[in-house]
Amino acid sequence: MKKLIVFTGVFLFALTSVYAQSDSNAIQLGVKGGVNFSKITGDDFDDVDARTSFNVGLVAELPISERISFQPEVFYSGQGFDVSEIDQDNVFDTDQNIEYQLDYIQVPLLIKAYLVEGLSVEAGPQFGFKIHEEFDFEPTSDGGDIEIDEEDSYVKDFDTSIALGTSYKFDGGFFVSARYTMGLTSIFEDDTPFEDVDGKNEVWQFGVGFMF
Repeated sequence: MKKLIVFTGVFLFALTSVYAQSDSNAIQLGVKGGVNFSKITGDDFDDVDARTSFNVGLVAELPISERISFQPEVFYSGQGFDVSEIDQDNVFDTDQNIEYQLDYIQVPLLIKAYLVEGLSVEAGPQFGFKIHEEFDFEPTSDGGDIEIDEEDSYVKDFDTSIALGTSYKFDGGFFVSARYTMGLTSIFEDDTPFEDVDGKNEVWQFGVGFMF
């Protein structure tokens, strides 16, 4: 939580600086949402399946030049992965269905370049703050999920990724987007059973939004 507060302060300072150098009349704010297909990549995760979840949040676009904009965002992102009971050989050594739920507040800081009117590509770093971690077993012996508290967490609270995407914005402000994000470092904590496991977040996002 402390990292989130500090990063929010830095984020607001950077946003204010760019705002001061841009045409405030051209700045747009918007909302976005869509579907996530997420998994963990690494040599020990060849047999895991993608978890299907969603993302929803806020987006801003601050023009730098005629074709280049700075696009900061903040949104909830449901991530993680699934382990199917048919995959007997997996890192968890289990024959049960498992959904490992990892939920983040993601803050991408993107540079957007317009190729033609409406069509753009975007790229930049993304900073993730974990807000929830849970094992969802099916079936379970006790009939419930296992929510992991901070002391027993296997996954780091902070994650850094690189984001690459494209979007198309229509004249009325409605837009559609597709994005791929890839983690740069392993998500697993030291001093856990997975400290020697190299696993990185990987997410495909497809969504819609509206700029006001």
